[in-house]
Amino acid sequence: MSDKKSDTHDLEILVEVARQMSETFELEPLLLSIEQAGRSALDCERATIFLYDEQSDELYSKVATGTEEIRFSAKRGIAGEAAQTRSVSVVPDAYADPRFNREIDQKTGYHTRNLLTLPLVTPDEQLIGVLQVLNKRTGDFTSSDERLAGALGSLTGLAIKRQMLLDEAAEKQKLERDLNIARQIQQNLLPKRNPRLEGFDIAGWNLPADQTGGDCYDFYVLDDNKLAVLIADATGHGIGPALIVAQCRSLVRALADVNSDLSRVAARVNNLLCEDLPSDRFVTLCLGVLDAQAHRLDYVSAGHGPQFHFRAGTDDVQMYSASVLPMGIMEESDMALAEPIQFKPGDLFMMLTDGFTEWSCNGEQYGDDRLIDVVQKNMDRSCAELIQLIYQEVLRFSKGSPQLDDLTIILIKCTP
Repeated sequence: MSDKKSDTHDLEILVEVARQMSETFELEPLLLSIEQAGRSALDCERATIFLYDEQSDELYSKVATGTEEIRFSAKRGIAGEAAQTRSVSVVPDAYADPRFNREIDQKTGYHTRNLLTLPLVTPDEQLIGVLQVLNKRTGDFTSSDERLAGALGSLTGLAIKRQMLLDEAAEKQKLERDLNIARQIQQNLLPKRNPRLEGFDIAGWNLPADQTGGDCYDFYVLDDNKLAVLIADATGHGIGPALIVAQCRSLVRALADVNSDLSRVAARVNNLLCEDLPSDRFVTLCLGVLDAQAHRLDYVSAGHGPQFHFRAGTDDVQMYSASVLPMGIMEESDMALAEPIQFKPGDLFMMLTDGFTEWSCNGEQYGDDRLIDVVQKNMDRSCAELIQLIYQEVLRFSKGSPQLDDLTIILIKCTP
């Protein structure tokens, strides 16, 4: 065949390969298409595609005619040399070449006579992998085969890179969809509205730092005069902590239905979390029961604090630290109640997670003092209004710095 006819033939092959690859939009079928195209274009018995793993600096097979997956150093053997030099390599006698790895033939029972190895690269010379074709059916590989292989390598390298990027984008979109679903589920677990309890104004609010958060709050009506309140913060934020606080909320609700003793409920929740959580995970939690007739809040604070008690008509603010250890750390831990909060008309009690006070700007945290000042100046506001005012003041302080932690808050105000 003349050079002109050979070039025309090669061009026709490349056009057909490009057409086949343009019809494939998944990586596995694309690799299979390339493997088949390589065997057909170069008239060979077998072909193997090795993709390049940049992290481990290894080549591994995704498609190999007649063999299982193979993985080895990208600096080893004939394929490794093609990867390192970015050049086509022709071996006319495989068993006479010391670089040839005979183990694969021994495992498969196949006998390799000759082979052609070509790097799969992008136009900017990024290594995608290596295509290796074995045993040309009509004698030895020719210079025409080498030229065709070089063009095929560039074409397929670009196609594989394109498909990897498409797969990566699709996986990211799927992850975004899954996270949005998780966020919707988590948000649906939060109270749909603020509770009504005679003599009290009560409000809660939550804003996660990610699609899902490690904070939650809950209100649970026990009877006409009593309301259970819960605020919890699992270590970290994101999908893992979100699952933990969802479990914590469910446990509290289930146990509160059958036991009115706060301390026992908290102790049982702690033991169950200790069984389930890994050693590097825990939950801080404040669980209380507000008695409207007695104007009293009984609560247990497991590693959660501070809580703030604002006295009406005065500048007096009492801060209460945690009464017991966080949950999920030590089984059979004492979950004793904290000193109860006795409300007088106009008093306000605040429970919140540390995302508010630890929000930083230029290395300085918002802190307790700014928070206390905002509340004291706006004690006449409703709890829902005051929560939004606190959030806006934190935003103003942050000057656009990112929210790095979840925000959750509960305000309980004894109305005159």
